Amino acid sequence: MSTIKFLNEFCDIIDTYGGRDKVMKALCYGTKLIGGYYADRKPELAKRYAIASSRISGARATLRLIDDIPMIQYALEYGWGQNESDRVMALLGVTANLVDLLYYPVEKICWLAEHRIVDVHNYDYWDKVNTMFWVLSVYLNLMRTLRNFGLNQKKLNKLNEMQKPTIDDTVLRKHRLEICSLVRLSLDFVHAVSYLPKGYLWGGKLSTLQVGAVGTLSSFLYLYQIFTKRKLNK
Repeated sequence: MSTIKFLNEFCDIIDTYGGRDKVMKALCYGTKLIGGYYADRKPELAKRYAIASSRISGARATLRLIDDIPMIQYALEYGWGQNESDRVMALLGVTANLVDLLYYPVEKICWLAEHRIVDVHNYDYWDKVNTMFWVLSVYLNLMRTLRNFGLNQKKLNKLNEMQKPTIDDTVLRKHRLEICSLVRLSLDFVHAVSYLPKGYLWGGKLSTLQVGAVGTLSSFLYLYQIFTKRKLNK
């Protein structure tokens, strides 16, 4: 890909809210990764990167304040999952939508309390609930992707058994992208759980360097998927 073509592709991506958010996420965890790396070597430099990461994270959280509106639209269009391939996928989809619909209002409460716009009693409780919804949302999406991957793999296996002369190359590429999604969502799950209070799985046990590495890798995998899907849809 030429430099001009790549630049055009990149600009098209950051012109969308989702694409820009993922680029910001990569910057957020990239700076956290650098800050974690220099934590013991150059504490003052590490502090600067930590501040930058925190500011970018805050900007992303502010933009998410209106995410519940498109989420409601998506949930209404999704309905009871009548277009899904089986009942398990439909159940996972409906449950994931319900969790997300609860997650966004709770996140708003935490944001308002953090910025002292409203007084919230027991902020730590709301913050814990917010993190639990985040973990549950990522887990459900991981299960949906795993189920979808398994169903697609069965279809491909049947085609191979029937010795079909050709299998659409686009279908194979999309199936391989599902593997990328599984890896990315697994990283997101590891990342989300690390923000749970100590005593819950591996909550609070990852270092800043480890959190930064997991978040950065997940972000770049997502950007890779965006570029690849754009190519497949052309």
